[in-house]
Amino acid sequence: MLTKGLAKTSALWEPIQTAFDWLHSAAYLLKNEVELAGQQVKRRFVGLVGAMKRWQTKAGELAPAIAHFLKVTRSYWSGLFHCYDVPGLPRTNNDLEHLFGSQRYHERRTTGRKLASPSLVVRGSVRIVATVLTRLHPFSALDLRPESVEGWQSLRAKLAQQRQPRILQRRFRQNPETYLIGLEERLNKLILPP
Repeated sequence: MLTKGLAKTSALWEPIQTAFDWLHSAAYLLKNEVELAGQQVKRRFVGLVGAMKRWQTKAGELAPAIAHFLKVTRSYWSGLFHCYDVPGLPRTNNDLEHLFGSQRYHERRTTGRKLASPSLVVRGSVRIVATVLTRLHPFSALDLRPESVEGWQSLRAKLAQQRQPRILQRRFRQNPETYLIGLEERLNKLILPP
């Protein structure tokens, strides 16, 4: 029964084998276990992608999947090979995606908001680091004491400066006429002599 089934489906296996071999070769090249330089990996990958494009019809019904693979590869091409030339640079951004996804999940769970908080944009450099670190280690009051008062004040000033445009945007949205009249008055004071 098994032999009979394999005989009847033998025409289906060749395209699957071809597509699998191509994708396996692509994964092997990008994994770069032999630690080639970025230019060498790129040259080999260009050859593989060229062969896939040229012989795409050999994939049979999987040709659209190969076309999609080529399209996605083309969209990532500019940043695909930097990791081989820069020591310590991770090959994927999955860790960062996980970090931001985890932050978004926990914020949504605590606040009930479906979208990211607007303050994440303004205070993100502080909030994300604080969120990640508090999950790794609980902090006491002594741990939260700033080591450098000047550094703390500098950070607060930077955050206040980033917050200022958002305050002005909110004032404009709440009452555009009053906001524009105030801007016009300040402009006239700058232009006109005292």
